[in-house]
Amino acid sequence: MKRIFGRTREKRRKVAATLAALCAGSAAHVASAMPLTVPQIQTATMNTLRYKCDGGHALTVQYMNTKNKQSFALLTVDGRKMLFVNVLAASGAKYVGDHYTWWTKGPEGTLTDETADPKAAPMLAECKTGT
Repeated sequence: MKRIFGRTREKRRKVAATLAALCAGSAAHVASAMPLTVPQIQTATMNTLRYKCDGGHALTVQYMNTKNKQSFALLTVDGRKMLFVNVLAASGAKYVGDHYTWWTKGPEGTLTDETADPKAAPMLAECKTGT
């Protein structure tokens, strides 16, 4: 009886230690940002472009095309790295993330805040690459 009870007590200790490690790992996980990975969506090509915009502003955009024919753009807006998704556009390439739109046509792009006054100037205008 002691032997069986002793094993049960040992199993409880192991379970408690495992739970404690998982809780500590979860707390550490929350404290530090983990990279976004989506194994079901595989990157086919990746390209980074640097734009020079009006007012002396600069913007770096990392474009990703996936094997399932989706396109994404990763850029920093107001200090936040954001993932933009390509959406239907009449002309050029239009990417949307949160309430922002990054719209490119050829080597030029414009960043707008869709919650701003429609008459307001874009956040970044006349952004050009390759100059």
